Amino acid sequence: METYKIPGQTRIGHIHLKVSDLQKSLDFYCGLLGFEITTFYGTDAAFISAGGYHHHIGLNTWQSKGAGPAARNAV
Repeated sequence: METYKIPGQTRIGHIHLKVSDLQKSLDFYCGLLGFEITTFYGTDAAFISAGGYHHHIGLNTWQSKGAGPAARNAV
Protein backbone atom coordinates (compact mmCIF):
# COMPACT_ATOMS: atom_id res chain seq x y z
CA MET A 1 0.00 0.00 0.00
CA GLU A 2 1.30 3.45 -0.93
CA THR A 3 1.75 6.06 1.79
CA TYR A 4 -0.50 9.06 1.18
CA LYS A 5 1.17 12.45 0.96
CA ILE A 6 -0.90 15.63 0.99
CA PRO A 7 -0.28 17.74 -2.15
CA GLY A 8 2.13 20.64 -1.71
CA GLN A 9 -0.39 23.22 -2.98
CA THR A 10 -2.94 22.30 -0.27
CA ARG A 11 -4.17 25.21 1.86
CA ILE A 12 -6.04 24.94 5.16
CA GLY A 13 -8.54 27.71 5.92
CA HIS A 14 -8.57 27.47 9.70
CA ILE A 15 -8.55 25.00 12.56
CA HIS A 16 -9.72 24.95 16.18
CA LEU A 17 -7.58 23.36 18.88
CA LYS A 18 -8.51 22.30 22.39
CA VAL A 19 -5.61 23.31 24.65
CA SER A 20 -4.97 22.88 28.35
CA ASP A 21 -3.31 26.26 28.93
CA LEU A 22 -4.30 29.23 26.80
CA GLN A 23 -1.33 31.42 27.74
CA LYS A 24 1.24 28.71 27.02
CA SER A 25 -0.44 28.11 23.66
CA LEU A 26 -0.32 31.82 22.84
CA ASP A 27 3.33 31.95 23.89
CA PHE A 28 4.06 29.16 21.39
CA TYR A 29 1.90 30.20 18.43
CA CYS A 30 2.39 33.96 18.76
CA GLY A 31 5.69 34.29 20.61
CA LEU A 32 7.58 31.57 18.74
CA LEU A 33 5.78 31.06 15.42
CA GLY A 34 4.74 34.69 14.87
CA PHE A 35 0.94 34.46 14.64
CA GLU A 36 -0.98 37.54 15.82
CA ILE A 37 -3.91 37.62 18.24
CA THR A 38 -7.05 38.81 16.48
CA THR A 39 -9.47 38.53 19.41
CA PHE A 40 -10.23 36.86 22.71
CA TYR A 41 -13.51 35.16 23.55
CA GLY A 42 -13.78 35.60 27.29
CA THR A 43 -10.83 34.21 29.23
CA ASP A 44 -10.93 30.72 27.75
CA ALA A 45 -10.44 31.23 24.02
CA ALA A 46 -8.32 33.22 21.59
CA PHE A 47 -8.21 33.48 17.84
CA ILE A 48 -4.94 34.04 16.03
CA SER A 49 -3.94 34.66 12.43
CA ALA A 50 -1.23 35.53 9.97
CA GLY A 51 -1.59 38.27 7.41
CA GLY A 52 -4.75 39.84 8.81
CA TYR A 53 -7.14 36.93 8.19
CA HIS A 54 -9.97 36.81 10.78
CA HIS A 55 -8.41 33.67 12.26
CA HIS A 56 -6.37 30.73 11.10
CA ILE A 57 -6.29 29.05 14.51
CA GLY A 58 -8.85 29.07 17.29
CA LEU A 59 -7.48 28.03 20.68
CA ASN A 60 -9.84 27.15 23.52
CA THR A 61 -9.85 25.53 26.94
CA TRP A 62 -13.62 24.98 27.09
CA GLN A 63 -13.31 21.22 27.67
CA SER A 64 -9.59 20.87 28.21
CA LYS A 65 -8.39 23.44 30.80
CA GLY A 66 -5.62 21.92 32.92
CA ALA A 67 -5.65 18.60 31.06
CA GLY A 68 -2.48 16.54 30.94
CA PRO A 69 -0.62 15.63 27.76
CA ALA A 70 -2.40 13.53 25.16
CA ALA A 71 -1.56 9.85 25.05
CA ARG A 72 1.37 9.01 22.77
CA ASN A 73 -0.90 7.06 20.44
CA ALA A 74 -3.65 9.72 20.33
CA VAL A 75 -4.59 11.34 17.06
